[in-house]
Amino acid sequence: MSFNTFGKVFRFTTWGESHGTAIGCIIDGCPPLIQLNEQDIQKELNKRKPGQSKFTTQRKESDKVQILSGVFEGKTTGTPISLIIYNEDMRSKDYKDIKDKFRPGHADFTYFKKYGIRDYRGGGRSSARETASRVAAGAIAKKVLEKKLGKKYKISGAVTQLGILGCDTKNWDDKIIYKNPFFCPDKSMIKIWEKYLLGVRKAGSSCGAVIEIRANGIPAGLGAPIYSKLDSDIASAMMSINAVKGVNIGSGMNSATLSGEDNSDEISNNRNKLIFKSNNAGGILGGISSGQEIVVSFAVKPTSSILKTKKTINKFGKNTSISVKGRHDPCVGIRAVPVGEAMLSCVLLDHYLMHKAQCG
Repeated sequence: MSFNTFGKVFRFTTWGESHGTAIGCIIDGCPPLIQLNEQDIQKELNKRKPGQSKFTTQRKESDKVQILSGVFEGKTTGTPISLIIYNEDMRSKDYKDIKDKFRPGHADFTYFKKYGIRDYRGGGRSSARETASRVAAGAIAKKVLEKKLGKKYKISGAVTQLGILGCDTKNWDDKIIYKNPFFCPDKSMIKIWEKYLLGVRKAGSSCGAVIEIRANGIPAGLGAPIYSKLDSDIASAMMSINAVKGVNIGSGMNSATLSGEDNSDEISNNRNKLIFKSNNAGGILGGISSGQEIVVSFAVKPTSSILKTKKTINKFGKNTSISVKGRHDPCVGIRAVPVGEAMLSCVLLDHYLMHKAQCG
């Protein structure tokens, strides 16, 4: 399997399978002398780890990370940083009844057609278990950005729609996002979402979600106008996350419904301070950051592993049916929030380093 590496200057390579001994990543291109310890990474992993509420998979993983290289006396050395996270709560037996069947909506069929191997243990490499490694890499990217950009840099993500139920992003409150099991930024919707998702789970079904990530304190000038647009790299990063089916930058798809005068983000100068009247561009113009808040949202499809019986085929091409038992998220979008934050952080740092290399 190729293409396990993401990034150009700040790069990371992930490895491991859902039910293997361990997962991990190697980060290359991290600047030296950045203060870093395992707890810096662990606090981000703790946001994503499974089994923390009745609304996520009950697989219990501590996701305890170990730094194997690239850090000395509490600071990065500029050499590759190697991280490992041991798997602890694998239950491959849950999949033995369906080991020859393709789960509809999963990558089972396409992986088998491409590689000729049916790794039924939770999907193997195609499992979202891999995203823990991304969050670990993103934690390091956040540390570097905080050092380079200062306190003005801030990134936050939230679920803005759960299934058919949205929330009012005008009520966005960073303080409550990680204090509720849905990463919901709107306090008024938490109880409503709870009732809705309990019903979905009881029915043996699942639902999708929309996640929004915001980054502040990003300087103007990151990105390139043609083949390394900041927004195209952000979109690619988000689409690489398991179960993501669509990405918006700023107004995104909705911009097609706006008039030219409504879509244009008017600019004025007030005492040498640039002021944008709006931010339909999501902080990126012509592939280059404008200095505004960067806003990206992405849609996550419903969890494909559901109790309800569905028609499928097995690896021998025979018609059959399938009901997927075991421990699964009724909405995988919930735990995608820290993954989205991590991927945006990695893209922003990668572009920051490229910008410094070319423009100083």
